[in-house]
Amino acid sequence: MVLLKSSLQYLSKRPRRNRVSEAIRGFCQETHLHASQLIAPLFLLEGEGRKENISSMPGVFRYTLDSLLQEIEELLKVGVNSINLYPVVPHEYKDSTGSFAIQDDQFYVIGIQKIKEMFPEICILSDIALDPYTSHGHDGVIDAKGHVLNDETVELLSQMAVVHAKAGVDIVAPSDMMDGRVQSIRFALDQENFYNVGITAYSAKYASALYAPFRNALHSAPRFGDKKMYQMNPANIREALLESALDIDEGADCLLIKPALPYLDVIAKVKENSNLPIMAFQVSGEYAMVAAAAQLGWVDGPKVLYECTLSIKRAGADAILTYGAKELALYLKTKF
Repeated sequence: MVLLKSSLQYLSKRPRRNRVSEAIRGFCQETHLHASQLIAPLFLLEGEGRKENISSMPGVFRYTLDSLLQEIEELLKVGVNSINLYPVVPHEYKDSTGSFAIQDDQFYVIGIQKIKEMFPEICILSDIALDPYTSHGHDGVIDAKGHVLNDETVELLSQMAVVHAKAGVDIVAPSDMMDGRVQSIRFALDQENFYNVGITAYSAKYASALYAPFRNALHSAPRFGDKKMYQMNPANIREALLESALDIDEGADCLLIKPALPYLDVIAKVKENSNLPIMAFQVSGEYAMVAAAAQLGWVDGPKVLYECTLSIKRAGADAILTYGAKELALYLKTKF
């Protein structure tokens, strides 16, 4: 029997040649993820000696300051040198205007001071929003009809940013989606000579169903209505470009898109239209789905987290906030 030579034998281009070994795949890899590009969201409790499991986010905890300092030490050891800090505010401290947010002697502010004292090298992003502090769970001051008031809220956010800057944060991160807050915060910081405190603007924060585990962690779900009056419509991308352009004009140092994985197109488009660093937030619901599936043995958790986070980096994010930061950093150490 005579075998006819296939034309395939004369292929001059065979992309598979660049995949035949780990070494070749390594130097051909286009997108790289490093622990230094990860930012760990952390939850701070009042008090001491506690570390509370968050049922909706397997492997994520609320920490009192003493246990939080231990967690930060572990993060630094694996190469994660940035954190985003959230306060778990007791209900008795909450009111309709979130006034606890601008007190300079409260546990969250003291926590920032202590973290900086012990770990001066850590980069701290502080959340600038009123929803953890308001009794109604919305991101600002409300009127009699339950509408969030923009300008009154921005005034409180600006005061809050100055309080955090005095405590020692490196970057304030307004996540409220009020109009003009970046400009107002920049002015307030500069008035107090905090020229080197950066602003990461949540430029495109969508009204997403994926925030539910986070709100459970902070006990901050809105008591009425929803946040569609100020967070963005998931159907819109041109609006994200408008919001980003406004934040750039107002003095933002970085832009953030949230959530991340369902909005890779937004990350890519904002990256294309801006010279500022782009951050993306792999939010609580994104993380929880992977963590829960891994807990059930359905997927390999670290591998899936790596693949998801790599796609966010590939879309254009320079830094990624993820609840899997420590897990990913450990995986990167073993993989590479």
